Amino acid sequence: MKYAYLFSRKLKTEKEILGIARKTLELEATAISNLREQLNTDFYKSVDIIFHSKGRVVITGIGKSAIIANKIVATLNSTGTPAMFMHAADAIHGDLGMIRDQDTIICISKSGNTPEIKVLVPLLKQAGNPLIAIVGNTESVLARQADYVLDTTVSQEACPNNLAPTTSTTAQLAMGDALAVCLLECREFSSEDFARFHPGGALGKKLYLKVGDLSLYNEKPQVSPDASLSDLIFEISSKRLGTTAVTDNGRLLGIITDGDLRRMMEKGDFTAVKASDIMSRSPKTIDRSALAVEALELMKDNNISQLIVTDHEQYEGMIHLHDLIREGII
Repeated sequence: MKYAYLFSRKLKTEKEILGIARKTLELEATAISNLREQLNTDFYKSVDIIFHSKGRVVITGIGKSAIIANKIVATLNSTGTPAMFMHAADAIHGDLGMIRDQDTIICISKSGNTPEIKVLVPLLKQAGNPLIAIVGNTESVLARQADYVLDTTVSQEACPNNLAPTTSTTAQLAMGDALAVCLLECREFSSEDFARFHPGGALGKKLYLKVGDLSLYNEKPQVSPDASLSDLIFEISSKRLGTTAVTDNGRLLGIITDGDLRRMMEKGDFTAVKASDIMSRSPKTIDRSALAVEALELMKDNNISQLIVTDHEQYEGMIHLHDLIREGII
């Protein structure tokens, strides 16, 4: 059967497999380390031209380089630099129309001499947009015609036949990350900015979800300092949070948990007990404007499962550990 030989070999031993993996990682780590010495003024000029551009970054490539281009586009978009992908093969069949006058072009290629790149580069130059090459051959057609060259030359691929793009694509990806990080730092891109572009999933929620967004949906147990034991038990039981705040005209005075009630009952006579007699006067609180992830850290540090939410020292409600679990913060 054709290609059956691909599946007829024996699995290597554990020692051999781990040895191959370590060698691969060492080769790729060395390639990335070498990039530091390959950086030059063209890298600075590339960051400068993109930073001051009023257009987008259009990144193109073919084969494995196209996949790397897509990832760099995603990284740039998520860190404040508008970018889009253009496949090198599709570009010469109509997609060149997506390029605008103020756009900057990045072309990624290991050899810089593939047929599609040779056809595409003169067309890109003709349009007059700045052309940055991320290329592994500084003597190639792409490198010679680019305005700026980011050298991603590697000594060898991790593939034992020195053919499959492995080390070279890792170098391309690392160079793209270096560009993106330089740009985000130049833009003073903050965690709040990052959150605006990543609103979905647990990561996004950690960056933007506020305590007040969660406590809003919880019950708001509270009693006065003169509340009786029966009033306390009713409030804690009916609001189902295992605790109640003690307040006076909205001002927080303390907290009583169901644990406080049990410990008080163990002491004997409690017929004349009032809320002020058993409340903790220094409860752990968090402002409603704080991030939900900050509430989680405060709960962990104090080994508790709920916090009182305040707004300028006024009682606002409760946030429970279960709220954070439900939202995927944990």
